[in-house]
Amino acid sequence: MDSAPLLPRPRLFQNLLLFLWALLNCVLGLSAQGPGEWTPWVSWTRCSSSCGRGVSVRSRRCLWLPGEEPCWGDSHEYRLCQLPDCPPGAVPFRDLQCALYNGRPVLGTQKIYQWVPFYGAPSQCDLNCLAEGHTFYHSFGRVLDGTACSPGAQGVCVAGRCLSAGCDGLLGSGALEDRCGRCGGANDSCLFVQRVFRDAGAFSGYWNVTLIPEGARHLRVAHRSRNHLALMGGDGRYILNGDWAVSPPGTYEAAGTHVVYTRGPGPEETLHAAGPTSDDLLLQVLLQEPNPGIEFEFWLPRERYNPFQARAQALGWPLRQPQPREVEPQPPAAPAVSPAQTSPLAPDPCPPCPDTRGRAHRLLHYCASDFAFQARVLGRHRQAQETRYEVRIQLVYKNRTPLRAREYVWAPGRCPCPMLAPHRDYLLAVQRLVSPDGTQDRLLLPHAGYARPWSPAEDSRIRLTARRCPV
Repeated sequence: MDSAPLLPRPRLFQNLLLFLWALLNCVLGLSAQGPGEWTPWVSWTRCSSSCGRGVSVRSRRCLWLPGEEPCWGDSHEYRLCQLPDCPPGAVPFRDLQCALYNGRPVLGTQKIYQWVPFYGAPSQCDLNCLAEGHTFYHSFGRVLDGTACSPGAQGVCVAGRCLSAGCDGLLGSGALEDRCGRCGGANDSCLFVQRVFRDAGAFSGYWNVTLIPEGARHLRVAHRSRNHLALMGGDGRYILNGDWAVSPPGTYEAAGTHVVYTRGPGPEETLHAAGPTSDDLLLQVLLQEPNPGIEFEFWLPRERYNPFQARAQALGWPLRQPQPREVEPQPPAAPAVSPAQTSPLAPDPCPPCPDTRGRAHRLLHYCASDFAFQARVLGRHRQAQETRYEVRIQLVYKNRTPLRAREYVWAPGRCPCPMLAPHRDYLLAVQRLVSPDGTQDRLLLPHAGYARPWSPAEDSRIRLTARRCPV
């Protein structure tokens, strides 16, 4: 009677294992080509230090079957723990580790030494200790986890490696904040505001550049001119370069962040702040010369952008109010007369003015003046033996003190020379006249002084004259 051959026992056992493994895969939904599975993370350990900075660790195990790949990822995670600062005079952690070998024989001899940390060795995370009073050091292996890589460094040693914490607090993760302040983000939750303020300004003084709203990050402002950037807080108080005083370069506290103000030897100023700002800030410029352009940029949360746009549109006007206009007394109205009764106009009794043309005249009056500017004559009023012009300042070439948008310019006599016509633009060189008792402070256009109708050619001449004045 024939019988089927029996399978060898080892082969039978192997087939049984393969059958059980296949059954387990079907039940669990596993694939032979996939990785294993991690167990849940265990709890974080206590901080490695009792004060200051230290390290906490948590771990997990990989479960994988024959034929599977090992688990992807790390079996340990380390995070930085920050405890209250160590008391003054506390011995640093690395010093304590070196001191453990004080008085103990090393190097195969019976000699004993006192050990202090040595920071000149190649590996920062080895316990390199220098024998006091001698010129050699010895490495006692790795430092304990949580030891600073070097004095003052941000990195700490973990398993023999110097690691820095990412924005997620995990050491070695490399996670960074995006420009919006989100850890590991992609800059998609905020908008980038980047503009150039090119308003030339009609007078010297403070001009609004932009509102920097609450929540702004990574602020940068830069320009190249003799003008000065100014920063005002939400309470209306100046933080930087306010009240006609120039602040020294340095770091200033503003709206919950640090603003770094730099001013180099050349005509360049910058502002930088990491943010986020906890309140609104107002960026201004103190104009002393025509504005060549102020570059500014910052990042703003998306939900704050539209309100910022609406508020920023209202900031195109200067904060300084124009000089109040005096109310001139009006003569009583004359009775109406018929054309036949109208008297002919009397000829102007003013004699002709002396000739004031020429480069020498321009140079003399410009260099001796306190102010030189382009202005439009808005009105003319004669009173007593003086003539007063109301002018609107359009461009300042020279000024000893700040000018307002509207000023009064006084000229001696009821027939001043030269006579300025209303509604025309002039280039004027004037002097400041203060009465002895301080009750009057005027801009004076001298008799036969410099007052030329504005033109591009005269603008070029006055700019050239400014370079030739004696220092």
